[in-house]
Amino acid sequence: MQPPSSTPSTPSALSRRTMLAGAAALAGATATSAATAGTVQAATAPAATGAAASARPGHRDRTVVFRDVRPFGATKPTDLVVVDGRISDGPAPHGAKVVDGGGRIALPSLVDAHIHPDKTTWGGSWVSRRPASGIADYVAQDVELFRSQRRPVAERAYGLMSHAVARGTRGMRAHADVAPAYGLAGVEGVAEARERLRHALDVQIVAFPQHGVIRTPGTAALLERAAREGVIDMIGGIDPIGFDQALDEQLDVVFGIADRHGVGVDIHLHDRGEKGMLAMRGIVERTRALSLAGKVTVSHVFCLPGLTDRELGSIATDLGEQDIALTTVAPSDSLVLPIARLREHGVRVGLGSDGVRDSWSPFGDADMMHRAHILGWVTDVRLDDELSECYRVATHGGADVMGLAHADFRAGAPADFVLVRGECLPQVVVDMPRRDMVVHGGVVVARDGEFLA
Repeated sequence: MQPPSSTPSTPSALSRRTMLAGAAALAGATATSAATAGTVQAATAPAATGAAASARPGHRDRTVVFRDVRPFGATKPTDLVVVDGRISDGPAPHGAKVVDGGGRIALPSLVDAHIHPDKTTWGGSWVSRRPASGIADYVAQDVELFRSQRRPVAERAYGLMSHAVARGTRGMRAHADVAPAYGLAGVEGVAEARERLRHALDVQIVAFPQHGVIRTPGTAALLERAAREGVIDMIGGIDPIGFDQALDEQLDVVFGIADRHGVGVDIHLHDRGEKGMLAMRGIVERTRALSLAGKVTVSHVFCLPGLTDRELGSIATDLGEQDIALTTVAPSDSLVLPIARLREHGVRVGLGSDGVRDSWSPFGDADMMHRAHILGWVTDVRLDDELSECYRVATHGGADVMGLAHADFRAGAPADFVLVRGECLPQVVVDMPRRDMVVHGGVVVARDGEFLA
């Protein structure tokens, strides 16, 4: 079998795959293996210190022992002690609740660093899609689909997001469209779903101007309102040159709102070549000028793969110095982000599932283990370390982008993990077994692939 083809030769073949192509390069496998070994050792080493030592009498219900599990596929099973939602390196107190893991592999829960739950038709009737020749066509079809849906955004988003939890997702950065056609219905609907799922899922919401910030009058005011009302965590943007055709004006609006209201920035950048690099330089300049280091993300970033090593090193240095994160969705091998080189400069890179069964595409399932599998498929990996690295990008990579602690089984780490049957992590990435149990903050939130409301 061959991996998906790259950009087609005719405009009629345009699709999400060709417009939103991007995959993560795989590297650093040796370092990852060493880190994995360390986490297994930390999880199994008995000690009288750590979170267990601070457990108060009368609060034993907050202590749970997950018995007979194999962190990262370790050969020897162990017990994971969880106190107040975090991994402990101390012994479990007498009478603690026990959950039998049955020898299953324990793996860190996954993080979806880029998804659009407001657009989804998940759980509803089939939608037949029409040809589209560019972002403007997709945007128009977004509006038609939105108006045709009988279920509100909150219901559709909740259905998709709870499904993601059942597949092992612990964190999610959700982009929700903001435009005069919707008002703030998208962000408000996703915010309602987030509230319902706060016990099971950490969610950041991006107010995403899919219709353009400048080309669609009224959008900038809606973005400002969303930030002012505190319903969002980040302000989005989209192709300042290629789509909005207003590089400085768009970036000034987006960064200005972020600066005034203390929120982050996450900009979709599909523009390639010099258009994309001009936008990247503008993003770096404003991040530096407004002291927004660590609060800015660029998604897709199709302009990076074609750079020479020297050019890449230069922009990667800037990204690292300003702590600007990147995300990719891995739909093809045509535009692979050079993650190894980016990491050399301290750049955070996460993986996301993008749109799920929306007007853009009938595909998608919000299953980040599947996305890790896709990442391995499109990059044609073969080695165990490479397959394990795919999973790392889908877990710790996304956590880094969202600012979440690594769920790595070390003492003090969040007790966010999945239990699956299998031999080892590489085999899990390939076979994508059912998530028999999903744990968030030490609480079982899904069993046998089904979300526990």
